[in-house]
Amino acid sequence: IAKEVAKLLEMKAQLGDEGKAKFVLKTPKGTRDYSPKQMAIRERVFSAIMTCFKRHGAEVIDTPVFELKETLTGKYGEDSKLIYDLKDQGGELLSLRYDLTVPFARYLAMNKITNIKRYHIAKVYRRDNPAMTRGRYREFYQCDFDIAGQFDPMIPDAECLKIVHEILSELQLGDFLIKVNDRRILDGMFAVCGVPDSKFRTICSSVDKLDKMPWEDVRSEMVGEKGLSPEAADRIGEYVRLHGGLDLIEQLLQDPTLSQNKLAKEGLGDMKLLFEYLTLFGITRQICFDLSLARGLDYYTGVIFEAVLVQQENEHVEEPVSVGSVAGGGRYDGLVGMFDPKGRKVPCVGVSIGIERIFSIMEQKVEASAEKIRTTETQVLVASAQKKLLEERLKLISELWDAGIKAEMLYKKNPKLLNQLQYCEDTGVPLVAIVGEQELKDGVVKLRVVATREEVDVRRENLAEEIKTRTSQS
Repeated sequence: IAKEVAKLLEMKAQLGDEGKAKFVLKTPKGTRDYSPKQMAIRERVFSAIMTCFKRHGAEVIDTPVFELKETLTGKYGEDSKLIYDLKDQGGELLSLRYDLTVPFARYLAMNKITNIKRYHIAKVYRRDNPAMTRGRYREFYQCDFDIAGQFDPMIPDAECLKIVHEILSELQLGDFLIKVNDRRILDGMFAVCGVPDSKFRTICSSVDKLDKMPWEDVRSEMVGEKGLSPEAADRIGEYVRLHGGLDLIEQLLQDPTLSQNKLAKEGLGDMKLLFEYLTLFGITRQICFDLSLARGLDYYTGVIFEAVLVQQENEHVEEPVSVGSVAGGGRYDGLVGMFDPKGRKVPCVGVSIGIERIFSIMEQKVEASAEKIRTTETQVLVASAQKKLLEERLKLISELWDAGIKAEMLYKKNPKLLNQLQYCEDTGVPLVAIVGEQELKDGVVKLRVVATREEVDVRRENLAEEIKTRTSQS
């Protein structure tokens, strides 16, 4: 035993040396840190999204960052391979959450909730191949808004699309397009094109790649990898290239083959109703009924939608170019039933805002415009004009903090006035409250506006109010 122990200790010693030498300072693949400047932009985006969710009357919930593995299995179709499984720690097999929708459905079933309008903003995890430049990560935020409950058709669905429209308009990211389709139209189309039932989901995830791959590649994946007959693939090809508005819905309702399919007919009827509501909301200009939109997730049952940013490449190209999806969602009426022991269904429709891609775009815009981003909200710097006034600065800053003012001071006993003013210039603090011997005698504080250098004496008891008034206008 002593020999073996000596051997192991020797090996451990060797490993220890290696371990030290090889230590790498980096974030794990597919993750990143955010600097104060980046966080300031992120907060701006989060704030706009939350304001919109609240405007539509949503409550907020939270769920654990990991779930039982079985909760997540079988809900995401081919994407299930991207779920992060955790090591067994104490008898439960766990996985990191892949999205916020499945945990929401589990929450509804577990608490027997049949009616709620909620939002949830939190991190999710995917073992994806990250493309950091395009805002694709392994750890990222989702901002979800969902309406659960039994309501009349398409009213909540239309509101979800209105929310996407409001948020993308508010963030001023440029032109965008919201593509809409319906799972029932897709399934009906697959049926009339001769796709066997067992292949619906897998063919669906091929069609979902049409925004990233040309039709020829998608067709060869369907035929070559997934064993679909070339005739069926060609028939699908005729449909999935169609996109338009109410006119296209009317045209398909008259389509001799498609209109014979019960599912497709239901889907088209609802799509027509949806477009009527969207017309009342005044947002149809940015909405397109697109038969190639499939959204690969297994749990969708009705309307599905995706918002993409579009760029006019140049004047001569009519067709706008998509820059990638920034929001998506749809109706999933069966998901809660999967968790309910009695299989009770709770119809749900929801939308998820792709914050990371939006943030990448906002970041680029800020870089390009050289806009100066403030990383703090400090309203005033408490400064002194002479030496030996640290106690007075501490007393004054404490009064301001207690009055709810965001205030800072430099952590030096006797800072130079010039350095204190320079700090405000560098960080964007708009006001300086200067205490000096004369001011203390007179019971006033000198308030200086950094931008204009104008100075006024303010009575000490009125200082907090004066700062609030001046910074609320800025």
